[in-house]
Amino acid sequence: MHVVTNERRSGEAVYTSTLLRRSYRQDGKVKKQTLANLSHLPAEAIDAIRRVLAGETLMGAKDAFEIERSLPAGHVDAALAMAGRLGLPGLLDPRPSRQRDLCMAMIVGRVISPVSKLGLVRALEQCTLARELGVTGADEDEFYGAMDWLLDRQQRIEDRLARRHLKDGEMVLYDVSSSYFEGRTCPLGKLGYSRDGKRGLPQIVYGLLCDTDGRPVAIEVSSGETHDDKTLPSQVSKLKDRFGLERVVVVADRGMVTKANIDLLAGTEGVDWITALKAPTIKRLARSGAFQPSLFDEQNLGEITAPEDFPGERLIVCRNPLVAAQRARKRDELLDATETDLAAIAHRVAHGTLQGADQIGLAVGPALKRHRMKKHFEIAIGESTFTYSRKAEQIAAEAALDGFYILRTSLARDVLETDGVVRAYKNLEQAERAFGSIKGPDLRIRPIHHRLEDRVKAHVLICMLAYHLTWHLKAAWKPLLFTDEKRPVNPDPVAKAVRSPAAQAKAQTKRTSTEQPAHSYQTLLAELATQTRNTIRLAGASATFEKLAQPTPLQAHAHQLARHAPVTA
Repeated sequence: MHVVTNERRSGEAVYTSTLLRRSYRQDGKVKKQTLANLSHLPAEAIDAIRRVLAGETLMGAKDAFEIERSLPAGHVDAALAMAGRLGLPGLLDPRPSRQRDLCMAMIVGRVISPVSKLGLVRALEQCTLARELGVTGADEDEFYGAMDWLLDRQQRIEDRLARRHLKDGEMVLYDVSSSYFEGRTCPLGKLGYSRDGKRGLPQIVYGLLCDTDGRPVAIEVSSGETHDDKTLPSQVSKLKDRFGLERVVVVADRGMVTKANIDLLAGTEGVDWITALKAPTIKRLARSGAFQPSLFDEQNLGEITAPEDFPGERLIVCRNPLVAAQRARKRDELLDATETDLAAIAHRVAHGTLQGADQIGLAVGPALKRHRMKKHFEIAIGESTFTYSRKAEQIAAEAALDGFYILRTSLARDVLETDGVVRAYKNLEQAERAFGSIKGPDLRIRPIHHRLEDRVKAHVLICMLAYHLTWHLKAAWKPLLFTDEKRPVNPDPVAKAVRSPAAQAKAQTKRTSTEQPAHSYQTLLAELATQTRNTIRLAGASATFEKLAQPTPLQAHAHQLARHAPVTA
């Protein structure tokens, strides 16, 4: 039997038929018989019949191939592609080594799956990262040794980053944060002001230097009780002595503002600063008449002078009406809540269920402390009496300063205009965004479990380098994320930042300009992880081969952006 395909023309039309036929001899002659018309079958079925009749043995795909293992690979490939474009391995050390590969595994591993070092050993076997970097089988002891190797190179790494991203005269962002610590044996873990809200747990403090776009350049770890302002002098020394910058502008949060630090900045040649005044200082300026809030009823930006208190500096007053309304509303709510608690105590005193000045005081103290409104109430306690009233004048004086903040800078107006100073200070949010990524779901620096001081510092350095990679991935993937690709410049520097129409459209439709689903950074990484690398074995053979799953259009776009989007290496 055999399969025959015939073609017949009738004018312009061509008719094709496929027949199953058999050949046989009868009376010495070869004859043919049509057994079936196969024309209605799909092409693959006809081809299978033809191959079977030719003597081939056919089997299904399930029988021909066996997938031995399937590992998530797409997110690994994207992260390694970006790391290669940034020259991240060479940033750690120009010479290839096992230690460098282990450090790359820890950095990229924290980007794609932030876990502990013990968890990393297991996670490496659950994706293609270990195979790609050649560190298959590495254990936690090897990773701890690599951390020590990395910490020895921290200064050289930061110096290389500074040469890439910091130029003379450029603004440098500096801010401080903290993270809680598990354990009591590390010398760095101390009790202090916890930004994580973890009272009673030791913590570490770390200060981050970034360029004006928010790319991290250097990080320094201090013990948990260190005050923010105590970390600034070493950063100034680092910028001038190690990085060799002749002129630099330090943009720092108001927590760094102390007389000693300002004297240090003023006494260091080539260093200028932009920061903000603390609330008590603003109140003092208002009382002295140097700053008059009423002058800003019709404007939200202006400059004042206070040569006695701030010689040689410019003071820039900003007023945000939205913040003013928010603070006024919150104050009223807290005053009302405190007054409700005090009224309940007064009712008990009036009805004789609460007597004695000491007992009344014990009840009033927590009520005033609960909402932190003690300063706004006048209290009178007797043996059987209790009265209270609001300090109306004091409340009005505080309300008059709602929404105001005052910036201070040593830069002359011909170097940076007033609106430029405001934009520069507000750009400090880039450093705060870095902390949000390092402490949040992106990199999860906390909780910290290491017991040795050097291991804690190496852990923080790994998180900083992982953020360096994350920053560039987020920048490259902006077309696929809800992130604004080109945030418009608001003509009013004090006003709230606005999103572009394109970003608003992505938020509303949940789709990008190319009609692909819009993602957050985390969900995009998860989507990339669904692209797997499969180990396949042929039936009846011991040999295997690997095959990367075909990317979806979204995955292909993400890979293209990671490999070709412009970066500053």
